[in-house]
Amino acid sequence: MTAEKKKFDLDVVYKGHQLRRLGDMLYYGNAGEKYCVFMQILEKRPLAHLEVASKVSVQLLRTDPDLRPRERMVKQSEKPSLYAAVDIAAVWLDRALARKN
Repeated sequence: MTAEKKKFDLDVVYKGHQLRRLGDMLYYGNAGEKYCVFMQILEKRPLAHLEVASKVSVQLLRTDPDLRPRERMVKQSEKPSLYAAVDIAAVWLDRALARKN
């Protein structure tokens, strides 16, 4: 029996990088590159008939599997909306991938 692939709620390309959502967790970037961004929705609030994110944790991570989890984190922030979180994630990821080291 083969392992079943996780079904993502959202799987799109945003500003040239893969954006995948699984529940309250979002992954931005490619794990095969040197850096990626992990986002987690911490709080939601109702808006009309929807729930929208009101607090999102954003972490720029190194993808090197030889590093300990604390060594992988490069930057961390909390944003008041999903839009603000994805916006800063795009900037951080582009800058990190542009570095030569």
